[in-house]
Amino acid sequence: MLDMTSSTGRSKLFSAMRRYFDDHGYTEVDTPVLSPDLIPEPTIENFATTFTNEFIGNRELYLVPSPEVYMKRLIAQGSGSIYQFSHCFRNCEQLGRHHNPEFTMLEYYTVGADDEDSIGITEDMVARTALPGCPEHLLPPFRKMTVAEACKIHAGVDLDKSQNQRTLREEAVRLGLHVPDAPESWEETFNRIFLTFVEPALPQDRPLVLSEYPAQIDCLAKKIPGRPYRRRWEMYMGGVEVANCYDEERDASTVREYYRKEYAALIERREKTGTVIPDIDLSFADCFESDFPPCSGVAMGMDRMLMLQLGKTSIEGVILFPFSVMMADR
Repeated sequence: MLDMTSSTGRSKLFSAMRRYFDDHGYTEVDTPVLSPDLIPEPTIENFATTFTNEFIGNRELYLVPSPEVYMKRLIAQGSGSIYQFSHCFRNCEQLGRHHNPEFTMLEYYTVGADDEDSIGITEDMVARTALPGCPEHLLPPFRKMTVAEACKIHAGVDLDKSQNQRTLREEAVRLGLHVPDAPESWEETFNRIFLTFVEPALPQDRPLVLSEYPAQIDCLAKKIPGRPYRRRWEMYMGGVEVANCYDEERDASTVREYYRKEYAALIERREKTGTVIPDIDLSFADCFESDFPPCSGVAMGMDRMLMLQLGKTSIEGVILFPFSVMMADR
């Protein structure tokens, strides 16, 4: 049955957020959801389709898992601070309370800001746009904690002293986790510890910003000089991850190397699984050759945000036609 209460809430929340960004000098943009290339992300599976044209033939295209690549191209062209509500697509996702293969993302880039600035911007935006009746524990002030602090408190793991695979594996075994005999990456072992012991124990009395993610987890966020962490944070509300932020990497050679390394990892992984291997465009790194301004980007899952603010327990309660329901009708 159509839930117009959720639809009304979605309309009001999106409208309030649009007013917030418009009033603060951002420009709303609308970038493609169908793309000839993607940012290589080995852990995010993709949807592919075929474009057919009588003059140029067939070409594989991909549904975007986020609007990042096009929004950064706009910033390189001098757009200034921008935002958009974009439909995004991720294949092979587990269907459940917090996942749907098609979802709505709010992505906003603040020119001249870093990751710390984005915490304040996001805190103010959430405070000013929350729906009437939004549960108190979802409202600012935000609680702040580093990943290293969270691991020490909730798993007894000192990340500063566990920077090699052997030491971190010993910590995982100490915690009673099964770690395969075959070598696995530092990131894989970290995820075992984090997802089993740390994430479920994170405080839920107010929104939590978890900052300084390990540098071993590759992404396009700047590294912190002299420390094994990146200028990246994630925000949790009620124990649910709803936002991800970077102080954006602006060094062209670093971006180019990231593309090469991650694409090699993607190909190795996808050849084993037989899933989609998207094309990439190495010229994307050219955006950062000159005049790309300092900026920080935040990606926020709007279905999860709406679910929480309306007091629901599943995003199926706020998506009009969730995938699981559509497939059940077939």
